[in-house]
Amino acid sequence: MKKFFYILFFSSSFLFAQDFAKHVNPFIGTGGHGHTFPGATVPYGMVQLSPDTRIDGSWDGCSGYHYSDTVIYGFSHTHLNGTGVSDYGDIMLMPTMGEPSFDNKVYSSSFSHANENASTGFYSVKLDKYNIDVRLTTSTRVGFHEYTFNRAGQANIILDLNHRDKLLEGRIRVIDNKTIEVFRRSEAWATNQYVYARIEFNVPMKINKEKTNYKSEGKVYEGVELALSFSKQVKKGEKILVKVSLSPTGYEGAKLNSSEIKHWDFDKTHKAAIALWNKELSKIEVTSDDKDKLAIFYTALYHTMIQPNIAQDIDGKYRGRDNQIHQAEGFDYYTVFSLWDTFRAAHPLYTLIDKKRTADYINTFIKQYEQGGRLPVWELASNETDCMIGYHSVSVIADAMVKGIKGFDYEKAYEASKASAMRDVLGLEAYKKQGFISIDDDHESVSKTVEYAYDDWCIAQMAYILDKPEDFNYFRKRSQNWKNLFDWETGFIRPKKNGGWDKPFDPREVNNNFTEGNAWQYTFFVPQDIQGMIEAYGGPEKFEAKLDEMFNSESKTTGREQVDVTGLIGQYAHGNEPSHHMAYLYNYIGKPEKTNNKVKYILDNFYTNSPDGLIGNEDCGQMSAWYVLSSMGIYQVTPGQKYFNTCKSFYNNAKIRINENKIVVLNTDESENKFINHNLDYFPNGPDQIINHTPYPRVPVIQANSKSFKDHMTIEINSDLNSEIDELYYWVDSDLNLKDSLIISNNVKKYTSPFEIDKSSTVYAFSKIQENYGEPQRIESPKTYYKSNIVSAQFFKKPNNYTINIKSKYNPQYHAGGPDALLDGIYGNENWRKGEWHGYQNQDFEAVIDLQKEMQVNEFSANFLQDTRAWILMPTQVEFYVSSDNKNFTKVGTVGNEVDPQNYEVQLQKLTTKVSAKARYVKVVAKNFGALPEWHQGYGYKDGNAFIFIDEIEVN
Repeated sequence: MKKFFYILFFSSSFLFAQDFAKHVNPFIGTGGHGHTFPGATVPYGMVQLSPDTRIDGSWDGCSGYHYSDTVIYGFSHTHLNGTGVSDYGDIMLMPTMGEPSFDNKVYSSSFSHANENASTGFYSVKLDKYNIDVRLTTSTRVGFHEYTFNRAGQANIILDLNHRDKLLEGRIRVIDNKTIEVFRRSEAWATNQYVYARIEFNVPMKINKEKTNYKSEGKVYEGVELALSFSKQVKKGEKILVKVSLSPTGYEGAKLNSSEIKHWDFDKTHKAAIALWNKELSKIEVTSDDKDKLAIFYTALYHTMIQPNIAQDIDGKYRGRDNQIHQAEGFDYYTVFSLWDTFRAAHPLYTLIDKKRTADYINTFIKQYEQGGRLPVWELASNETDCMIGYHSVSVIADAMVKGIKGFDYEKAYEASKASAMRDVLGLEAYKKQGFISIDDDHESVSKTVEYAYDDWCIAQMAYILDKPEDFNYFRKRSQNWKNLFDWETGFIRPKKNGGWDKPFDPREVNNNFTEGNAWQYTFFVPQDIQGMIEAYGGPEKFEAKLDEMFNSESKTTGREQVDVTGLIGQYAHGNEPSHHMAYLYNYIGKPEKTNNKVKYILDNFYTNSPDGLIGNEDCGQMSAWYVLSSMGIYQVTPGQKYFNTCKSFYNNAKIRINENKIVVLNTDESENKFINHNLDYFPNGPDQIINHTPYPRVPVIQANSKSFKDHMTIEINSDLNSEIDELYYWVDSDLNLKDSLIISNNVKKYTSPFEIDKSSTVYAFSKIQENYGEPQRIESPKTYYKSNIVSAQFFKKPNNYTINIKSKYNPQYHAGGPDALLDGIYGNENWRKGEWHGYQNQDFEAVIDLQKEMQVNEFSANFLQDTRAWILMPTQVEFYVSSDNKNFTKVGTVGNEVDPQNYEVQLQKLTTKVSAKARYVKVVAKNFGALPEWHQGYGYKDGNAFIFIDEIEVN
């Protein structure tokens, strides 16, 4: 029987003497939902010079290119690799013939894939409309264009600064007839992006047309509408060459960076780009007779090396998070950190093959903390986008520290990590106080809770390394907070609301309690405590059954349509990152054959050598990093731990250069999965997760029928702990301080059975367990108890006994707990994702309120919310009717909307009318905005109709 083994080779040569770049197919991922681009770039380069076929901000056009398109609008110098949000597309040039135009529908050109080619550091295409052949290549900071004009006439090069995202400030300075300087400040995903460029032509060019909304002076053009056309009469077959150098700091930086290419030899630049790619790609060698498999592997490795991007000039100057210019000393400064995605596999891959850049990334994190006040979450062009969740910079830092990677200040990195975890934003205040985030506290509460818990474990690892025992104990306790959302009855991590489980619950439902997923896809995200997770299910057999159930379930989700949830195997979703570690969980229960089976299926079916060869977004290299590692037979389930899982390798004898002198040869068999350490040395005992052997008790569950009630409400408190040694305590209304010690007073009662409340109340509860929970106890041993966090629930006695009959049908995602939510006196706030609002799409809202008896009515009001980006718009008007018999209604008031639908700030509005009428029944009709208009990003989408969001209806 063949076992996993490693062989060491010591070599003074840095490179394997092979051409790995030839295997790369940049078109992989440009179709389907991959969101990659095919253009020219070098490893981690500042420039990504690529064609733009999408300028509408559509989801499948995030990179600026989609393989299904047939029109090119131009060639811009910055592009994102596989993201789910659009940005970049800076400094766009487009060659044309004849009379120039600044209408992109006019200057664009059709093209054919038959006349299109892409390889490492190279892209070419024929523009059919003008019969122009375009070739593109780059250095790190310079884009190099070659345009061949295949017919004589007036050649133009259009520079349009209004390309793709919103231009906040534009400036073009003409230095001479061969050189111009450009400044572009724009707003999109990055709300304040600075790009400077130096554009050089190899021949004199004349400005023959301009567009600007500001008066230009001399040779300086300014405006938020800005374009120039540079022209020259050309002969058939004549070439024009253009070099464009970029800088984030200023014109001088762009001029300095232009020195990367001092000549006009396109082929020389292209060869240099290939050499750079071969240097990086040679860090891993795999062999196969299957050319498609080689293309998939080396394109995947290529995609992991497109970003993060160098973001400093040649002299080390960069634009920091404070928007000031700084000098990098002893490290290189980078940008584009898609950390929610890349902490899982891409960064662990970098710790193997790129330790220097790993240290540079962390030094960049530290500088962003110093200059911007916090570690990056999803940083782009020195802007924090606040996209996605968690503070996963700490995972990258912890992983580097436990693997002994040097080159950054461990203490400063720890300081920054701790500061990120101690903030009071994005649900963290509730998380710290009660040990979990509920629906009432913040949206995506389940995902945030479990991801914060993992990040806290990472901080605990750092504290352990740096000998900070108090912090270690604090953060390892927080790392157990996943248990506070684990429902021992259903076997799912699931949302809580008002102290209890949110109902109804469907584990397949994609909703605002999860980040791009559902309960199936988040239940197994406990990488910091896999043994604890297995124990929570009742042992290996039950855990295996739960994994099997996930993989064997129907491949269909419910709830919101989530375009990111693709690549389904049952409820496993390989097209999105939260599932990426799950196939490897079988290794922890002695079932390696199941890991091998699942991994092989994914490798075989979800990665192909074609434009739609990625099952989901590339996400800045994460999707490809999974392939690179898994196809070689390794994967790190828990970044922040020294060890990698193993599985059956796709390639025999894959070679990884993990430092200057060490090459590791990987091979695994089909029957035994092992763990190996970060040096890829065999580790026989498996991972040792530093968690905590103290039994931190979970918070109890406070359960009731609803948050509001008419006369009285029954409250039940329960826990999954052993009832013989677990004790539950509660109190009502008094906010006692039990933070530092267990205080038992007359106000605090031991819970023994359900109880009732008859007024608006807050119920508090906690659990406590013995220190030696689960161990034999000597009779004479004193009992030491540990208590859980305190959980609370608010209950409201309704201000009236009205009932409501809703004629419309609310969206199942937005029910706010049922019809009574519109009459309970509880008001929703601007964060509608918390589930406090009723949502109605493509229909008017209509409801009848029964006041239970005829009474004098003087005022009606209804509360509405608008979030235009989320398709939620104010009703055009609201009508109020009265009736005594629920059959014949009389209109008594109409109130029009006063909020501009194009106001993108979240708005609350109470629409009120004064009346004087006697009535028992009140009808409210809110008119839906209807189909989303042309100016809205949802225009033209299937079901592209507005929502009405309504909360409290008041009758006085």
